Amino acid sequence: PDRHRAGDTLSARNRFPGVVTSVEVDGVMALVEIEAGPHRITAAITRDAVEELDLRPGVSATAAVKATSVMVERS
Repeated sequence: PDRHRAGDTLSARNRFPGVVTSVEVDGVMALVEIEAGPHRITAAITRDAVEELDLRPGVSATAAVKATSVMVERS
């Protein structure tokens, strides 16, 4: 199957443009943190995706969020 490439249209509607603040690679997975305005979003993605997108601190990136469920707890 074809994989998404940078620039392809995604169906996610919740998009948070920002700047990558950290990338932690561990084996085949990575944690990428994006500062998007007042929000800090952490995504677990593949190492391949980090390399394909050339993600590193300081790079502009958009977190596209599509969830089938969101859990909320009272603070």
